[in-house]
Amino acid sequence: MTRNRILGLAALASIVAALVGLLLVPTATTRDGNKATWETVAREMNSILDSAATLFDAGQLDAARERVNDAYYGYYEAKGFEKVVMAHVSGQSATAAETEFGVIKKAITAGQSGAADMYTHIDILKQLLLDQAHALDGPTPGFAGLFGNALTIVLREGVEAILVLGAIIAYLVKSGQRQTLPVIYAGAGFAIAASIALATAINAITALAGASQEVIEGVTILTAVVMLIWVSNWIAQKADAAAWVSYLERRTAASLVGGSSAALVAVSFLAVFREGAEVILLFQALRMQAGSFTSPLWLGAGSGALALVVVYAAIRLLAVRIPLRPFFLSTSLLLAVMAVSFTGSGIAELQEGDVLPTTFITGGPQIDWLGIHPTVETLSAQGAVCALLIILAVHAVRKTRNNAPKKYQPNKQTTES
Repeated sequence: MTRNRILGLAALASIVAALVGLLLVPTATTRDGNKATWETVAREMNSILDSAATLFDAGQLDAARERVNDAYYGYYEAKGFEKVVMAHVSGQSATAAETEFGVIKKAITAGQSGAADMYTHIDILKQLLLDQAHALDGPTPGFAGLFGNALTIVLREGVEAILVLGAIIAYLVKSGQRQTLPVIYAGAGFAIAASIALATAINAITALAGASQEVIEGVTILTAVVMLIWVSNWIAQKADAAAWVSYLERRTAASLVGGSSAALVAVSFLAVFREGAEVILLFQALRMQAGSFTSPLWLGAGSGALALVVVYAAIRLLAVRIPLRPFFLSTSLLLAVMAVSFTGSGIAELQEGDVLPTTFITGGPQIDWLGIHPTVETLSAQGAVCALLIILAVHAVRKTRNNAPKKYQPNKQTTES
């Protein structure tokens, strides 16, 4: 194993270790041991939802909608209910509740034409919240349950960041730009510090745990999308060996194009920043559930961190063995897929923060890990990004062909003479 590869693995291991160390960030709330804790929170939310229906009946639509927001931001999020459900029950269950909150607000906005939907979905949400609370108020998960939850969180949240970070690092190594690696690692390391700062702010400022948090996450994710599209297209244009040689002839091996270097660092930072903050909040929820029984959390997180190191090492190993053109194309495709996935997640966050409207599609697709949500806005945005990526890909192919050196054609007269 080369010295650079060892340094790369060491740097990644330190980044992952820092992510795991985020468990030390103080939690905003703690479970007090009362078996009815989460059921109490659920019933408080249900009472608020009932008051929203009462305000709706009185024709106070804005006030009714605000009461639903009070239940969501002031209880479901601020009291850690959502994060505990994601960590202990399932992400799908938390997403289902978020969807119901959105459907109810949309029905209220529609006025009397949405009354039937509002009453129906309030009943559905109230029961769902109680079911979640009963699952949370059950026996504290044993060793296997806590270990599995911690492992799943690190893998689920870390794989996206590692795929992006690993692809960029492997690309730089493959293209002979190793001198840029320290900047990429620094960007990822800075993202860890920023994640800790954000999580601390979310815990310290209660209001930030509401719509502001969703907006921050949404803007961060969509900013990453822009960078991912840019970098994906830039790498695709270098897929042709002749184009790459021509590029190296125009640029010294000392550095990348200024804009390219900045984009790579930005992508690394944003990918780690978003996932790092999410890991902190989810682990805080697990700690609330585990009480003083934290050893399985550490073991699960550590195992997940080792698994991420293996994923990174595999990316680096494959990068060495894959020929230049297939590697560049596969890296560009991976970043493009991540851009589409991030687009759906970013739009969904802004919808939860009431920045964008939400138009639900009954029976629409719901694939969380791909960022696919059953709303017109998320699917439309992802469709637009797909179209843009296709246009850029076609342009990259044409540009590569046009810039490729012409094959030598001997002069006919010279040959005959």
